[in-house]
Amino acid sequence: MFAVADTDKLVDDGVIAPEAAREIEARSRQAMVTLGINTVLCLGILSATGGLILWLQDPLAVAVVGLMLLAGGFAILSRGSGELRMFGNAAALIGAGMLCGGGTVELVSNHPQIAGQMLSVLGGLILAGAMFAFVRDLARAPFVTGAVALMGLAMHVGGLGYLIADNGVSGLLVSLFYFYTAGLLVAGGWLLDVRLITALAIVPFAQMLDTGTFYFHAAYVFYSPESTLSILQMAVLLAACLWVVGRYGERTARHARILAMLGFVVANLCALVGSLWGDVVGETIWGPAEPQVWTEGAWDAYSKAREAFRDTALVISEGVYSVLWAAALVALLFWSAHRGNRGLFNASLVFGVIHAYTQMFESFGEEPLAYVIGGLALIPIAWGMWRFDRWIKAQASAASGVQHPDG
Repeated sequence: MFAVADTDKLVDDGVIAPEAAREIEARSRQAMVTLGINTVLCLGILSATGGLILWLQDPLAVAVVGLMLLAGGFAILSRGSGELRMFGNAAALIGAGMLCGGGTVELVSNHPQIAGQMLSVLGGLILAGAMFAFVRDLARAPFVTGAVALMGLAMHVGGLGYLIADNGVSGLLVSLFYFYTAGLLVAGGWLLDVRLITALAIVPFAQMLDTGTFYFHAAYVFYSPESTLSILQMAVLLAACLWVVGRYGERTARHARILAMLGFVVANLCALVGSLWGDVVGETIWGPAEPQVWTEGAWDAYSKAREAFRDTALVISEGVYSVLWAAALVALLFWSAHRGNRGLFNASLVFGVIHAYTQMFESFGEEPLAYVIGGLALIPIAWGMWRFDRWIKAQASAASGVQHPDG
């Protein structure tokens, strides 16, 4: 697993040689430099592509310039030296982006009646062709073919979303669309070995149950209409990702870890919503639908139907949510510390602070005795965690026949 360590201290303790420490530091620095260069390059490509499309504004001009840049980029990649490959990649991607982006704008703006069908089909063909070229390394330009595959993925998914919105589709089909999109992003991220793409899969996956965000003036809001079901959904994702981490190699495991981490974050945000508002489980899925037109009679009928549903549904109050969330965070804090999972440990600690800060204002602002009881309760919990950790170390030492220094 990846670990954070002080190389100087490891050298002083005799754990590793000074040469090994310098090699670790050099590789770490090079990884950060490469990430920074690629980030700047990608931002430049995206900015130039969008700017050229908006500046030219003519479909034919965009297509001609895009083809010229694409051809020029591949010419540089096929014949240029290693020092020029970055320029070849940039030119080819700007050209491909102009063709895909310009075509998308033209279809949506001037041919809306066929935009959804064309985008979904063309995007699927581009995605399949570019992925095939990437896997077989046909173009000898994996950076370009991988990026073009992502452009095709965006067109394909965007076309399907356009069809869904244009035809007023709702319910299960929308959830399946989000699940399909998440699956494509995970598969694409894994094939290209780009964890950022894998991480983006959490957005459509969460939207299967309408969990998401929206922005209005000076406020960015997270909402989860089905917090309990969303937490269970993320728990299944987390369990599946941890299973993958333990079963497959590091190349696959690092994608599973980033997805598990984001699923854990979303689950905690849903728990925050539940701790503030409580939850009527399944109300937005199986409960009464809101009327299309709000009238006094429609409101009365809807209110009666909603009350009838709540009488038979599982209702979790905000108080119960707060206690369960706190207990889960304490357990996860200990488990992640014992397993050396720094990501889950840090996230558990952060959300524990958020939970305490929120409840301080929501529930216990004028109840000082609550702080006394809560604080005293944490002391034996910490002692129990310490004793349990010592017991685990003793069991491991007994099994290996080596005395642990803390045992």
